[in-house]
Amino acid sequence: METELAPIALFVYNRLWHTQKTIESLIKNSKAKDSVLYIFSDAPKSEIDKKSVKDVRNYIRSISGFKDIQIQEREQNLGLATSIISGVSTVIRKNGKIIVVEDDLIASRNFIQFMNDCLEFYKGNDKIFSISGYSYPIEIPKSYKNDLYLLPRSSSWGWGTWLDKWSKADWEIKDYSDFIRSKNKRISFNIGGDDLTDMLISQKRGKIDSWAIRWCYAHYKNNAFCLYPRVSKIQNIGNDNSGTHSKKTKKYIINIDNGESSTILKPDIVVSNEIIENLSRFFRRKFHKRIIRIIRRILNV
Repeated sequence: METELAPIALFVYNRLWHTQKTIESLIKNSKAKDSVLYIFSDAPKSEIDKKSVKDVRNYIRSISGFKDIQIQEREQNLGLATSIISGVSTVIRKNGKIIVVEDDLIASRNFIQFMNDCLEFYKGNDKIFSISGYSYPIEIPKSYKNDLYLLPRSSSWGWGTWLDKWSKADWEIKDYSDFIRSKNKRISFNIGGDDLTDMLISQKRGKIDSWAIRWCYAHYKNNAFCLYPRVSKIQNIGNDNSGTHSKKTKKYIINIDNGESSTILKPDIVVSNEIIENLSRFFRRKFHKRIIRIIRRILNV
């Protein structure tokens, strides 16, 4: 009996062109026609966004090419974090697993197949908390032969997980006081990047509203990893200053899979300290920027 495919949850807001490109890339996947697509459309947070949100909603109502499409148009603006936590929780409780995309991602032609293969193969692996379709533009050592690798940092760009892992996330970060007082814990968390503790602090101070940093913290708390493909199945097109939560940058551009490759899944993936160090180097701030962040943290600005 063939395993039921994981449902896909797509979160959209006010970027019509980006949403169209995301959908067009997903439809090119051979497994799209067998996949249920849930679309969550957040309500406009101001009068300025009303028309663009309406345009996006008109477009998503015209979409076809999937097994089934279920659209939820929010009547009030939830913001990205609450929208994703709520939407993912709703879908994953019904299905036990999920694939999540936002409205600024281009998927390779084998993205849906890859995600489903990994979600099925690694579902009982306590070490793996989530699957990423995106792969950071970091160096993978020539001596590393696997098609997949593990990082302590989770990804929010085309990812998937299971109900039992998602349920372990503490969205309130109840142990924050204990964490922030421990230098060793902060250092350990920052193995996934110098910016992680700073983002968690900003989250607790209400300066940002991020589900992703809290999901990353859940990986850390459970000594777990995110599984990444050696060749990225996702390209982010939202770092063009069009999004609310991202700035313009070319830092994350990477060559995307041509859709013809196959991925060899192995049960035991050894953590590569060299790859993790390359990730850490990728997110390492320059000295003067680190000083500025320390001063801002002390002054709470």
